[in-house]
Order: sequence, then C-alpha cells, then structure tokens
Amino acid sequence: MNRADPIETATATATTRPWWKGATIYQIYPRSFQDSNGDGIGDLPGITQRLPHVASLGVDAIWISPFFTSPMKDFGYDVADYCDVDPIFGTLADFDALIARSHELGLKVLIDQVYSHTSDEHPWFAESRMGRSNPKQDWYVWADAKPDGSPPSNWQSVFGGPAWTWDARRGQYYLHNFLSSQPQLNLHNPAVQDAVLDVMRFWLERGVDGFRIDALNFAMHDPQLRDNPPAPATDKPRTRPFDFQLKKHNMSHPDIPGFIERIRALTDRYDGIFTVAEVGGDEAEVEMKAFTEGETHLNSAYGFNFLYADRLTPGAICAALAEWSDQDGVGWPSWAFENHDAPRAVSRWWNAAHRDRAARMKMTLLACLRGNIILYYGEELGLTQVDIPFDQLHDPEAIANWPLTLSRDGARTPMPWEAGAPYCGFTSGIPWLPLGEDNVTRAVETQHDDHGSLLHHTREMIAMRKAQPALTHGAVTQCEARGDLLVLERQAEGETVRLFVNLGETTCTLNGDETDGEILAAVNGAAPDELPSFAALVVKP
Repeated sequence: MNRADPIETATATATTRPWWKGATIYQIYPRSFQDSNGDGIGDLPGITQRLPHVASLGVDAIWISPFFTSPMKDFGYDVADYCDVDPIFGTLADFDALIARSHELGLKVLIDQVYSHTSDEHPWFAESRMGRSNPKQDWYVWADAKPDGSPPSNWQSVFGGPAWTWDARRGQYYLHNFLSSQPQLNLHNPAVQDAVLDVMRFWLERGVDGFRIDALNFAMHDPQLRDNPPAPATDKPRTRPFDFQLKKHNMSHPDIPGFIERIRALTDRYDGIFTVAEVGGDEAEVEMKAFTEGETHLNSAYGFNFLYADRLTPGAICAALAEWSDQDGVGWPSWAFENHDAPRAVSRWWNAAHRDRAARMKMTLLACLRGNIILYYGEELGLTQVDIPFDQLHDPEAIANWPLTLSRDGARTPMPWEAGAPYCGFTSGIPWLPLGEDNVTRAVETQHDDHGSLLHHTREMIAMRKAQPALTHGAVTQCEARGDLLVLERQAEGETVRLFVNLGETTCTLNGDETDGEILAAVNGAAPDELPSFAALVVKP
C-alpha cells in the first residue's frame, strides 16, 4: 500500500472527520470532583453542578471514572453491578440528568468500562463459585491446584502477591490480576462477551457518547496456564513480585482483537461513538496498534508513555509521537500527562521552584500533540501531588506496598473550588481525602479572577488547538530534540504550525528563520530568538 500524502489526506477528510479526532477530553474522578450531599464524597449531582466550569475550558468531552455499584475495594474498578449507580454517587436518574446537562453544554460523555474483571460481590461470580456445573461455572478463570496444592501457574498480581486465590466452594483457584476481590472474567467464553456487550448496549441506550475501556490487554489469558518467564534485570527498583516477570501468558492474548471487533460492530450501530482503550505493560505500543488497526477495531488507545515517566524530555516526546504514523490503517493515539493512577505530573517532573512556569509550558505542549489529549481534573489549576499520611490512605496498592509505592490517593484529592470556603467548597462535610495546603491556593475561584493564571492559559491553549487544523488533526512533519529544545511541526489543509519548547532550566537560542511568522502563543517570556527556561513558542509561518 502506498503511503498517502498526510497533508492531502487531512484536507480530504476535514469535512468528514469525526468529532473525537483531535478532541480534548476532561477526566473526572467522581469521588473528588464535587460533593452535593455533605458526605465528603463527590457524586453525580456534584459533577452536574460543576459542568459549566468544564465547558468553559473549551473541551469536547468528559470521561467519568467508574460510578457503578461496587464495594469500593478498588474504588469502583471492582464492579458489582455494571448497570446501576452506586448509592454514594447517586442514582440512574442523576446520571440521566448529567447526560442531559452535558449535551446542553455541548459536552460529549464518556464512561469507564471494566471488562477484564468484576468484584467478587458480582452476582455472576456468586453463581460461578457455587460449583462446577452451574450455568456460569466457566464465566471466570478457574483452575485446579498443582499436585502439591500450589497455584496453577506462577502468575503474579499487579497489586502484589500471587494472581491466584483458593476457593473452598469449588475446590479450585480463581485468577485475579489485581486484588483478590477482583476475579478475572473468562472473556474467551462467547457468553461472557455477550454479557458485557449487553452492558455496553445498556449505556449506549442511555445516551453516552463513548467508552474508555480499562485494562483491556488483561481481558484474556493463556488457557494453557503456562508460567511467565523471569524478567531480565534492569536499573529500575522492583517493588512487587509482578515486576520480576515478563507478562507473556496472564495478559495480551492474541484473541483480544477479535473481541474488540465485536465491540466496534456494536458501537457502529450508534452515531458518533468513541472508544479508547487503556493499555499498559511491556508491549503497550504493539498492542495499542493491534487494538486500533483499521476500521473494525477501537478508535483510539493510550498508554503510559508520560504517566509513569519520571522526566519529560524532547526525545521521549518524539519517540512517543513516532509510534503513530500517518499511514492508512494505523490507529489514532490519545495522550495524557496525568490521571487517577499516576502521580501529578508537575510534582513528578519538577521541583517546587519551577512548577508554575513548567505547568504553563506543559499545557502548551499538550495542546500541540497529534492525537486526542486528555486533561485530568485539576490539571488546569496546576494541582500538585498531596502527601497522604499512612493512616489516611485508601489506595490498596499503596497500603500493600508501603512505603515503596507512591500513593495514587495523592493524585485523587478533592477539587478546590472556592478559596475562602470550608474545604474549598468541595463538601459541607469532611472530605474523604485531604485537599493539600498547596492546592488550596490554586482554587478555581482564585484563578478565575486572575487573567494571568494557569486556568486562563489552559482555556487559551485549548482554543488555539481548536482554531488550527494543523493542531487538531494535522500530520507531524518534524519532531526534533536539540538538547533541551523540542521542535515540533504539524501540517494540515495547507497550513503549518511550529512549536518550540524549552524543557530545561537554561535559555535556548532559536533560529529566526524557523520562528518567522504569526505568533500564536508565547509562554514564559518566549521570543522568536530565544526561549528562557520552560518557555514555549507557537508560530504559524
């Protein structure tokens, strides 16, 4: 197949481009966005109340992390009923109201779907564990012990310890790649696939505009239960048994794309539905491409290129973008610098002295990446990672691996809305997590009144992205690392946009021939001939 000219391709498809291609998506962690009833936990009515703020950013869609019925041992990623709202978050009527208000404000709504596992309190698992002859006996991954009584394989769980737990009811082990309370669904079984597709259909009929699919490469296992080989030594510390193995057999099964084709066949029956997969692990890039290939798979995928990176470098940015070429059949990427599973980027990448400048540069960079971009709630305020004391931790991974694993709770702290109000207006009760003193000073109300704030800068960068076809969907025609300087060029529909970013602490000199043109953004004192530390310049030649 001949490679098409990326600029001509972009021009030809401009009028037929789906809404999600190049979209800006805002992730909401519902426990921490807005509490409407004073119990200290955010909820769906609270989200609806604060939607005008989200819409004011100029984003295209919201993604809401799980709000389904759950015992909350992994805070909603352990689902006990896929088709109902947990009472702490509200009701189905509250969700319907959220959908209606979002659509009034021009926001699409994406929700999480967790198909690799359920809660051990799900009725499916309750039936499956009753014995080996019931209708759902093979809806989960069960296996006999080895002759010595040990687990069927050496697989380890992400959260620590063996990925197998003994169940006396069946006299067998069941698989769980995460907590022991999150038994693995057997998606090799067509009946299980049918059941989760029915779940997807339920939410589509309620008006959702798409899905973020959690841990999709964990959806199927090796039925032969072969042991994973040991991982070669690296310079990275190993904090969990999971880190000692190459995950060859407990995840990433080659039949997963076939299941994805069934998902796509369903979503194609509805208008404008967007699907994006979360894909982590050692083979993430290969799997993301397989999961999004052509027109019969998912629309997009995102990995952990930046989410777990301890540094942001020009080389890492160019390497990530290079994984997604403009060739026919290659999927469309999505990018996030922050989310609910990773420490806040401003705290990971920069010390306190540099964070304010770096946060503005980071937002400019994100707005210029090819693909969809995902903002995590509070990222528009520059929220930092909060140090949660051990006795206030909720994150099961952090508790199990204390103190070597940085708590995910520190990135899940409540949204600060009003600087002078108790708990910054998040709740009238006691918040489930502390807000963090540093974040109190970054409240929405405070930044709204300051036109030089990161909040206003975020709005400006999203508006710039939406106004330039080269930034929303254009090809990457240059990505170059020159020490701490990143040079990124995008083209579409006869226009070119260039980004120059200084990721270092010393001034970079620029070539005036490259920077000549209309200045779309000059951040942190950027000028056509030089970039101070953490400065960014966006020009249109």
